[in-house]
Amino acid sequence: MEKKNNPSLSFSANVNFMIDRALTVLKIDTGISNSIKTCNSTIKVSFPVEINGRIEVFTGWRSVHSDHRLPSKGGIRFAPIVNEDEVEALASLMTYKCAIVDVPFGGSKGGLLIDPSKYTRDDMQRITRRFARELIRKGYLSPATNVPAPDMGTGEREMAWITDTYKQLHPEDINYLGCVTGKPVAHGGIRGRVEATGRGVVYAIREFFRHADDVKAAGLTPKLGGKRIVVQGLGNVGYYAAKLLDEEDQSKIIAIIERDGVLVNEDGLCVEDVRMHMNQHKTIEGFPGAVFSENIAAGLEIECDILIPAAMEAQITKENAHNIKTKLIVEAANGPVTFEADDILQQRGITILPDAYINAGGVTVSYFEWVRNIAHIRFGRMERRHDEMRGAQMLKVIENMTGEKSASWMQKELAHGADELDLVRSGLDDTMRNSYQQLKEIYQSNDNVHDFRTAAYVVAIQKLVRAYIDIGVY
Repeated sequence: MEKKNNPSLSFSANVNFMIDRALTVLKIDTGISNSIKTCNSTIKVSFPVEINGRIEVFTGWRSVHSDHRLPSKGGIRFAPIVNEDEVEALASLMTYKCAIVDVPFGGSKGGLLIDPSKYTRDDMQRITRRFARELIRKGYLSPATNVPAPDMGTGEREMAWITDTYKQLHPEDINYLGCVTGKPVAHGGIRGRVEATGRGVVYAIREFFRHADDVKAAGLTPKLGGKRIVVQGLGNVGYYAAKLLDEEDQSKIIAIIERDGVLVNEDGLCVEDVRMHMNQHKTIEGFPGAVFSENIAAGLEIECDILIPAAMEAQITKENAHNIKTKLIVEAANGPVTFEADDILQQRGITILPDAYINAGGVTVSYFEWVRNIAHIRFGRMERRHDEMRGAQMLKVIENMTGEKSASWMQKELAHGADELDLVRSGLDDTMRNSYQQLKEIYQSNDNVHDFRTAAYVVAIQKLVRAYIDIGVY
């Protein structure tokens, strides 16, 4: 997002230090732990593209942290702050993330050093297709071994270009649609993927509030409705998370932090209206009915019940961790809290739901999309009408038994066959709920685990070690 708070540790070092906590709890052999943390491979590519009559050279990376499961999975981000360390750190997070939510993928990540706002659509298409060719030819992009997805600065458009590029280079591959996820629905994508990460954040928060002991330990009152929430970043993840919390859970989004400032309204902001204002004016400044401030750093320090950093890594560091005034931090972004800040926040008794679990909704639904592409059939196609018929038959039986016509809501609910979007959301909800319960079990059963982040990494490492042992790596 905006300028970082100058963390003293690199992104990959922050991740590894947090992993070390879990490794200490598990008392794993040093050699095995080093193997788990080590990034398998990273490729750096530089390539020329003609832009407006002159040649520009672009640099990108693709990193594979683990290929214990194939394909390795992870997004591609286009941003002016991309570097090798960031890509490797994000690749490692993907490995742990997939393990936590039981998605059978290895971890990977990619990035291109570019500011997309400085280029036209046609320029971006040429650059994206050239980057894709470099990765494909070097074996870092394929439906069988390495599958990218959208990340910061990329979306359905870029994934469609990459898919078409792969198809041109490998016309014999009938599974070519599975070479990336996050594609447009009309081109092999799956309904619900765009909102998946943000929706997964909300499903995780709802599951947290189903556990009264965890809610009490965080110093919160039981119900999610009415909670005062601050959201940093109204991009894809932050927007959908905030919108659902606002519209479905009746929480109060009292502040939204963006790259140009902070909007505050203690009575709650209408997220949809703020997003429309941003789209129209390219800024949150001037939004009616709210106080705007350019002091972005102060936005994170607003007193609230729940703080959702959904922007960039290293937003809460040792410099500002003492000033955070919330009871619960929900890490919708990757690495928004540094290792040093994490220690401070734990000492202050602030509960943190970690990124490796919280933002795993994206890769979960990417898995559904990849399975759909490999199976060559959309979910619900075979059973939907059958389910509708059985529901209608149940209604008829109920009406015959009672002698009364069933209510309209009952007809709508029971006679509705699940379509693809219903199934995707159901699968995502189930994944986030089950994964939270696994974290909670470790948290409660191990006296050496004192926070959800360590619990999450313990869960991930146990699964990774088991997989390595099963295939004979050790």
